[in-house]
Amino acid sequence: MNSPSYIELSQQAYENNLQFLRSYINEGTRISSVVKGNAYGHGIIDFVPMAESLGIDHFSVHSADEAMEVLEARNNSSTDIMIMGYISNEDIEWAIANDISFFVFEFDRLETAAKTAKMIGKKAQVHVELETGMNRTGFDQEELNKLISMLKDYQENLIVAGVCTHYAGAESIANYIRVEEQKKNYKHMVQLMVDNGIEPKMRHSCCSAASIRLPDMHDDMVRIGILQYGFWPSREIFIEFLKGREDKTEPLRRLITWKSTVMSVKNVEMGEFIGYGTTFLAQKDMKIAIVPIGYSHGFSRSLSNTGRVLINGIRTSVIGMVNMNNLAIDVSELEEVQKGDEVTLIGRNGDIEISVSSFSELSDQLNYELLTRLPLKIPRVIKQ
Repeated sequence: MNSPSYIELSQQAYENNLQFLRSYINEGTRISSVVKGNAYGHGIIDFVPMAESLGIDHFSVHSADEAMEVLEARNNSSTDIMIMGYISNEDIEWAIANDISFFVFEFDRLETAAKTAKMIGKKAQVHVELETGMNRTGFDQEELNKLISMLKDYQENLIVAGVCTHYAGAESIANYIRVEEQKKNYKHMVQLMVDNGIEPKMRHSCCSAASIRLPDMHDDMVRIGILQYGFWPSREIFIEFLKGREDKTEPLRRLITWKSTVMSVKNVEMGEFIGYGTTFLAQKDMKIAIVPIGYSHGFSRSLSNTGRVLINGIRTSVIGMVNMNNLAIDVSELEEVQKGDEVTLIGRNGDIEISVSSFSELSDQLNYELLTRLPLKIPRVIKQ
């Protein structure tokens, strides 16, 4: 069955982004591709094999169900998967059995991992998360002695695959002092672990923003999310990256294009309201097209009477209320519009583009929020 819309992912754009990242990140530092939130809306099932084909061999997810999706999507059995957030104690056996590593940030999970590993006769691969000032998850310094003792007691059943932390807002200079304090805390706590005989296989603390802003913290691995998809964590990070560079060219390319088609075309007389309610009154005779996309597909209702789309190389307006399953666009100035014509919701059509950032500003959503709200059911296709 044909879907009312589909998403294209550009492999060429992704290859470009990886080349940039590999040129910027310290030599020898591994890239973990963060694919939480259905690969930031790009689609785990389609994105993971494409990333593998371009040399990515490590994926980070938030939860065990996402890890299962990556496990099923990957083509290379040696590709590593790491759970950074939620995994129930009941799923730990599954993770260990499938060589999936996971963060431990409280003693219950650590103890369960060790006991489960002993029970099935296979070591658990854990990443010890340290609380350095984010105040979300992680062992704080007061818990360090107990943590070290437990890691030693369980060394027959655990592999300390990594030690890590997460910075509280590296995308903004407003958090500079807080992040610098986190760096000091992290280095101090890791050194205490090493001094007490706990030597992790990897150290990693940088997300996308920190990877740009804190090259001194690249360590063994960086966890790259939004950057790999062609978006900057914030305008501030992009401006800081360009500062002092002669070449001001945007190094990243967006992977995603979201398209639909015209479902019907009709004429509306002056003085008639269009769509639900009375939010749009035709001030002249108009020609409108109906597109089978609405807020159930991720096109926010807040884009009613403000959104823009591209059709036949022309930018035109969303008029009336965005419905659950369709929206109306003004095609009065277009000479030839007919059922089946392509409509670009996000991406480029001819020389004009509707970027995710402009789309998100109109709907008052973050890039991250808009992308991850794109429904799973929208088909994703790879474009070479």
